Amino acid sequence: MITFHVITLFSEVIRSYADESILKRAQKNKNIAVKIYNPRDFARDKHKKVDDTPYGGGPGMVMKAEPIVKAVEKAVGRKKHGMVKIIFLSPHGKQFTNHTASVFTKKYTDVVLIAGRYEGVDARVKKILRAEEWSVGPYILSGGELPALIILDAMSRQIPGVLGTHESLEEKRIAGRDVYTRPEVFEYKGKKYHVPKILLSGHHKRIDAFRTKK
Repeated sequence: MITFHVITLFSEVIRSYADESILKRAQKNKNIAVKIYNPRDFARDKHKKVDDTPYGGGPGMVMKAEPIVKAVEKAVGRKKHGMVKIIFLSPHGKQFTNHTASVFTKKYTDVVLIAGRYEGVDARVKKILRAEEWSVGPYILSGGELPALIILDAMSRQIPGVLGTHESLEEKRIAGRDVYTRPEVFEYKGKKYHVPKILLSGHHKRIDAFRTKK
């Protein structure tokens, strides 16, 4: 089982996705666990302030180091360092891929996902926690919650039992191929759209060849 620890100010964003469909079943079957930590719970002042203005000036606010470090400490506890992966989600990080998901799934028992907001997170967090920067794509998002969910989902799919059978992994089949289902003929605005005849033939070798060619 892999435990995902998500550090976020918006727990419902994570929980609403993680508690549906495949991930919900994976939690129920104890293939994965999803734990959420709000940095506000670790802020010292009475207002639970987790951000402040950046040194050197500039627009926006920066998430403070202490609440995040304390949240990660709570998540990791006394777990063996070599079995824990701490990920700092950033558009400047290394590209996370399906191969990365497969490697991480085999290597770690606990994955900490730090979802930043605003202008970013105090850079000292990375140094203190020895966190690695990872990105899910060459674009900017409003926060790290969506990237955290992408990593959580991609890794969970690699765990035996999560999808039911090994063959369920789309990446083990021919990814990106055109697929069809009933009806055999779909009519739209007076035009008929047919399923390719080869897929109706029942000749599996020819069907495989057709799909490979596509």
